[in-house]
Amino acid sequence: MTSSRSARMLRVDQAGEYGATRIYAGQMAVMGNRAPHSTEVAGMAAQEEDHRARFDAMIAERGVRPTALQPVWSVAGFALGAATALMGPKAAMACTAAIETEIDRHYTEQLDELDGDDPELGEAIREFRDDEREHRDAALAAGAEQAPAYPLLFNAIRLGCRAAIKLSERI
Repeated sequence: MTSSRSARMLRVDQAGEYGATRIYAGQMAVMGNRAPHSTEVAGMAAQEEDHRARFDAMIAERGVRPTALQPVWSVAGFALGAATALMGPKAAMACTAAIETEIDRHYTEQLDELDGDDPELGEAIREFRDDEREHRDAALAAGAEQAPAYPLLFNAIRLGCRAAIKLSERI
């Protein structure tokens, strides 16, 4: 039986990874495969798809209810990805930097909260957090901080990410 804490973590983490796949889908729909950083974005998208699939499997195995907000995250994620890609490749990278900064914080808090309980979930979160850190670092190396209005864009996306996390934990 999955504890309510683990169920809450699985629900929000699966929602976040699903949202990430939709953000990258929106970016790729605008950028195509020839734009600057499209190869990196495609690689990050593939990792996010793997994360989502693994959380999907854990949700099914443990009988955890996914978030009811998934249709919202589908549209919102795609729109965010497309909008930042329309602003240019550096804005798309700024989106990745912001999201992954927040997810790093979120996953680290979850690992602290688990404190060794639920080793399977903890290992997945640790592995995925490390991937998200690599995505953030790649986005920064690709010029995310040179995006137009970077501080505003970065902080607005982080705030939206925090709100999505809080909503998806419960709904």
